[in-house]
Amino acid sequence: MSDSIILGIESSCDDTSAAIIRGNQILSNVAANQQIHNEYGGVVPELASRAHQQNIIPVVEKAMTKANIQQKDISAIGFTRGPGLLGSLLVGTSFAKSLSMSLDVPLIEVNHLQAHILAHFIEDANDKAPIFPFICLTVSGGHTMIVLVKDYFDMEIIGKTIDDAAGEAFDKIGKIFGLDYPAGPIVDRLAKTGNDTAFTFSKPRLENYDYSFSGIKTSVLYFIQKEIKKKPEFIQENLADLCASVQKSIIDILMNKVEKAAKDLQINEIAIAGGVSANSALREAMQLRAEKLGWNIYIPKFEYTTDNAAMIAMVAKLKYDRKEFADLSVSATARYDIEEGFTQKSQP
Repeated sequence: MSDSIILGIESSCDDTSAAIIRGNQILSNVAANQQIHNEYGGVVPELASRAHQQNIIPVVEKAMTKANIQQKDISAIGFTRGPGLLGSLLVGTSFAKSLSMSLDVPLIEVNHLQAHILAHFIEDANDKAPIFPFICLTVSGGHTMIVLVKDYFDMEIIGKTIDDAAGEAFDKIGKIFGLDYPAGPIVDRLAKTGNDTAFTFSKPRLENYDYSFSGIKTSVLYFIQKEIKKKPEFIQENLADLCASVQKSIIDILMNKVEKAAKDLQINEIAIAGGVSANSALREAMQLRAEKLGWNIYIPKFEYTTDNAAMIAMVAKLKYDRKEFADLSVSATARYDIEEGFTQKSQP
């Protein structure tokens, strides 16, 4: 079945994306971004679903054109069932179901979180694919978790955030600094010219592999409030150092838990996935620990880190080979449990 041609559709948040995969090779990966949310400081669900309705047909057509295929060439259609914004997911789900029915090809539902992890198996995602079992730090605006990946669809969540996700922390702290949304990439850029030891912020003390990022957000807020009382221009004068220090704190929190899990489980195959895996400091921290601890690390190409349809197509291909198809009664679900399709493991 390696010659199968699969259309992947991703619409979980504010990016409308379509991709074509043949075997493990991505032939096209197209996305339409929604800039309108920037002025609101976050994604507005109603606006997002409307934009998906406008974008989905042109995006799918462009993906097919770039891949040089026609509708009759499509073997199956994979789509993001969840988790995500319900209005956004409904657009992608409805379109996928309609096209599947009209072309009379199988429909394949995909767990968005599994897709971030399995993006590593796209042919050009890395120099080589991870070897099972591996540990994957999956970190984005909505999710932060450590997953033990035993096989394509045999995964255990061994740690996750108990409050904010790491990407959410970047955005909320960026807002405190007066940065535009999304703040994560801006913090990363500004941090490059800053001193990451200029300021220290509190870090959580959790015994297991779980994360917490609400504490650092509060720590930064109180610190800034105190400093601007003394000097109103404090943020502007120290912005690069503040960004560098915050970024270092968040990356340290993330990597310390991964290092603990790798040591406890005696696994040196370590991957990162999700939107925050595009962060340059996180990538550098992975490289440094790989050299120090002898890890084999897997860092995906930038285009496969943020929400994209290539990762959806990759999972759909794996499910297609197993003949794991959905029927037309399948529905989108905003709160698709992160454990669904995974195996939940008790904490050590």
